[in-house]
Amino acid sequence: MTFDYEAYVADFLTGDDEALIKRWFAEDCAMESGSGTFEGRDGMRRFLAWAHDGVRECPRIVSYVQQSRDVFAEIDMDFHATKPRPDFPFQPLLPGDSITVKFLAHYVLNEAGQVWRLKTMTWPVGKGVTTLPPLGPHPSQRAAYQAYTAAFSAGDPERYTRFYTDDVELLLGSVPPMQGKQAIADFYTAMFERVRESLTVHSLEASEQEIVSDTTSRFTAVADAPDFVVGPLSRGDYTEVRVVVTYALREGLIERISVRRAGEPVTVRAGQP
Repeated sequence: MTFDYEAYVADFLTGDDEALIKRWFAEDCAMESGSGTFEGRDGMRRFLAWAHDGVRECPRIVSYVQQSRDVFAEIDMDFHATKPRPDFPFQPLLPGDSITVKFLAHYVLNEAGQVWRLKTMTWPVGKGVTTLPPLGPHPSQRAAYQAYTAAFSAGDPERYTRFYTDDVELLLGSVPPMQGKQAIADFYTAMFERVRESLTVHSLEASEQEIVSDTTSRFTAVADAPDFVVGPLSRGDYTEVRVVVTYALREGLIERISVRRAGEPVTVRAGQP
């Protein structure tokens, strides 16, 4: 019996937990970990729904071996947060946080080659792990980009600027170019006092050199902003605009951000359906 462990991990990396469970786990499976014991496919569903609530979990294989129905694996597991998770088992997380945890896993297969029993052990966060550059084409790096956009939408410059080089440049077209982490953080911190920007990513192309994101930016006025650069807004109004954002990367960090409009702004006034 051969268990295609690399195919299993590839399915895990899609983030489709339901498809993962149906393909790889037996109906009467059970998982044991530091978070408890979870029995059957429904137990796995409950566990993964909780563990992956606002957190992308991305395994990277270090090594694995199979002996008959036993598979043993060493995995470096990346976790990328897109929402606050104060209850996360390894440490509290906020949008934009990424951590890596070493896992040792033992899978026991049934006669059909599905996972019947799974036991996992972990090391402390960051101990003995390998790392990837923050951004790039790997599924974990793409998940880190989603964490970056979540930190930006949350208005958390401490976290979103972690993804920048020190000499990062921002080219918006509507305002003069900005250079450096602090200049960008200062610009958006001031803007967010009246207008909050949130990002919805529709599609993403990524390489080691750049990321190109098809995105909708929503600008929501939390105070009157009659001089807002996209268009005047009163409190409660919002404007949406489709944009294509190109991020030039250097060693996995953003060194240049170029934004161009891909559509005309659409404004919804407060109280308007």
